[in-house]
Amino acid sequence: MIEVNVPLTVPTALAREYTKNYRLATKDTGRLFLFAGDQKVEHLNNDFKGDDISIEDQDPEHLFKIANQAEIGVFATQLGLIDKYGSDYKNIPYVVKLNSRTNLVSIKDHDPVSYGWYSLEDVKNFKKQSKLNIVGIGYTVYLGGEYESEILREAAQIIKDAHAQGLLAIIWMYPRGKSIPNEDDINIIAGGAGVAACLGSDFVKVKYPYTGEEETAKEFKTVVAAAGHTKVICVGGSRLSPEELLKNIDQQIHIAQTAGNAVGRNLHQYSLPDAVRLARAIAGIIYHDCSLAKALKLLEK
Repeated sequence: MIEVNVPLTVPTALAREYTKNYRLATKDTGRLFLFAGDQKVEHLNNDFKGDDISIEDQDPEHLFKIANQAEIGVFATQLGLIDKYGSDYKNIPYVVKLNSRTNLVSIKDHDPVSYGWYSLEDVKNFKKQSKLNIVGIGYTVYLGGEYESEILREAAQIIKDAHAQGLLAIIWMYPRGKSIPNEDDINIIAGGAGVAACLGSDFVKVKYPYTGEEETAKEFKTVVAAAGHTKVICVGGSRLSPEELLKNIDQQIHIAQTAGNAVGRNLHQYSLPDAVRLARAIAGIIYHDCSLAKALKLLEK
């Protein structure tokens, strides 16, 4: 059983609740496999319909079926979707994504901004009423834009309020906007991870340059170092073959020393059986410390 570092902003009376949520989300490993289901807003319909996308993915319930059957740590999505489908999927550990924005406005035209849809009081009341297994909240921060100050102020308050309820706080940290020339700059990514640490988040979800090269993973260690006690998980990114995705996750975990991955379209665009099988291979690396070779064998079963 891992030792859980309970943030000082968690009330003493809720330390056990926070510890329970942390151990459940990380399967008592300290690592996190986050299934990202917030793209219905972020990417609209682009991620859910296409020639190489399973027809199952057009139905939002497909996300819940995967989260229910696959070996994930948490399923992160908007409160509205949890409201509609949660009663049929009570065993899923949920992370409520508090803010989201569509991709209709290009960041070339306007610096991104996305404020919270709900308060932590709303989450608290929903959790109590629904009796669902809500273990944490998620919030996206955009660094480098004209709205940075307002976004950081809201993020800091949300993290404090989440801890006050014994919930985990996960930050999606994206330096993005007209002033960011290269989102794949590892030094800029590391800077964002450091900001997440200053905000007090438990995990920070950051972009990863998916080159497939070991040298990239070695350079990425600076991101993990910058985050300190805030653990780094990497976005799943654009669609890759399962073999490419597993290779990169293996490098992230075993070379860069990250603490997990957040997979979205690389999971839900497959049929339910294929998604469950791929999730088993990903979990093999994240939660069971499998080698890449063993994970690939899990994928074949």
